[in-house]
Amino acid sequence: MRFALNFFRSIAWAGFLPYLSRSRVEACPALITAISIPTCTVQDITLVDASHAQLGSLDLNAAPFRLSEAPSSAARQSTAENTEMTKAIDSRQVAERMLSWVDLELVSCTELQALWAGYGHVCAIEARGKSAETTERWCKELGDDVYCADRDTFRLILKFVSPPPAVDSQDEGHLRKIMSYQVEQAFYEEVAGGLDESTVVPVCLVSTRSSPALEGVAELRHVTATLLTDLRPKFPIAGEKRAALNERQVSAALNWLARFHGNYWKGPVSHFDRLVLPPLEEYRRRNPGGNREHGWVGDALWLNGGYTYLATRRTEYSYLAEDESSEWSTAFCDPVAEGQAASTAETVAEFLTPKGRPFETYIHGDVKSENLFSTEDGQQVAFYDFQYVGMGLGVCDLAKLFTCSVPLSMLVDSAVTEHSLPMGKGEKQLLEQYRETLLENRHARGNFQYDWDVFVRHWECALVDWCRFQASWGFWGNTAWLEARTRSILADEGWRQWLLQNTE
Repeated sequence: MRFALNFFRSIAWAGFLPYLSRSRVEACPALITAISIPTCTVQDITLVDASHAQLGSLDLNAAPFRLSEAPSSAARQSTAENTEMTKAIDSRQVAERMLSWVDLELVSCTELQALWAGYGHVCAIEARGKSAETTERWCKELGDDVYCADRDTFRLILKFVSPPPAVDSQDEGHLRKIMSYQVEQAFYEEVAGGLDESTVVPVCLVSTRSSPALEGVAELRHVTATLLTDLRPKFPIAGEKRAALNERQVSAALNWLARFHGNYWKGPVSHFDRLVLPPLEEYRRRNPGGNREHGWVGDALWLNGGYTYLATRRTEYSYLAEDESSEWSTAFCDPVAEGQAASTAETVAEFLTPKGRPFETYIHGDVKSENLFSTEDGQQVAFYDFQYVGMGLGVCDLAKLFTCSVPLSMLVDSAVTEHSLPMGKGEKQLLEQYRETLLENRHARGNFQYDWDVFVRHWECALVDWCRFQASWGFWGNTAWLEARTRSILADEGWRQWLLQNTE
């Protein structure tokens, strides 16, 4: 059974069965037998109705998968209406409408890729000004990088979100995706403009979030759409999916992250009551039947940046706790110390949960090679895809970067053969580079002492938390290094005592 579940995890991760909730599948072992491997034909699965729910600007009508039930007439009608709604407006129409809001007109719209699990598309847009004055104004605002003089056009990106109809509107994974696109819009409109010029991100021209009163917005009420500048003219080298960066790109990525994290300390402290809670908690807060004493206030970044933190991965954690065949079941799920009720994983998660401490900042939340572009020489990078940006510790961004996108040779001198591995010379050098750049770029509110020993403890917690997620979901990247480093940290009684002291 464990093999079957891991196999299903791998194909679900690859996107071959994008509309199935992984938690629903694992909760129904019978479903494994309904999948024909390797063709992955799903049998006896039909759609049933789901209650209507509205979440922000996106309509969350959806229908969950159930086994051996015929769809009700209401379900068929709901699914048909959703399908017609999706067909009623496509990427080109969205682009035309949104460009008209900023006095531009569409020249071409080319689909680049589908969003995860069929939730929409990313399109390359060519647009030109409706007048010479408009062209001149946008050239000044956006810079020459996105203006193609030969064609008299601007190079832009449309991120168009329109969820598939066959999704449970209260499924945690679905809510996470929907909220993440709203968070991304909030980032581009409220945060990105305050970043230092050296911390390059796409520029938002307009979005469905910021244009509630413009002509034609009603036509887009079922979608979330954002019109951004295209990074590729200045940063033409795309990071490949699950690929290692080269040494220059790694250095540039560390510098970008350090500047990005340090930039948070330039402005006022975040209003935590505006931050978006973990998906199910935020859904209850927004839902009319939930606690709305203060209204809907989760309209900014995530309270906890990223998508792997324990509060939003309790289902996976419960499977890990029950998995007697995994060494990580006891390592993460047993009490952190004698007489303690909380497990090691829960205690680490408690420490990493944002509370407004001086060393907290906003983090990207999904740092990997495929979410950045670099210059041809690799000396500069620009990140994009800010769906999971929120509060946290900067080292949490580094944990994923080191595991998934940094060449192993930059972390250790040779292949990892040790069962337990202390910090190596290469790993230390990369961390020192990041910390030095972070402290050089901190602003007035960031003038606290971030001592190396404290920084390392934070880094160790981030590694343990990232390994916990991978152990419950599936390992990839520099797996042997991550596991060996985590074993070393968990065996360090000094780290464990420090953790307990800092979570009391």
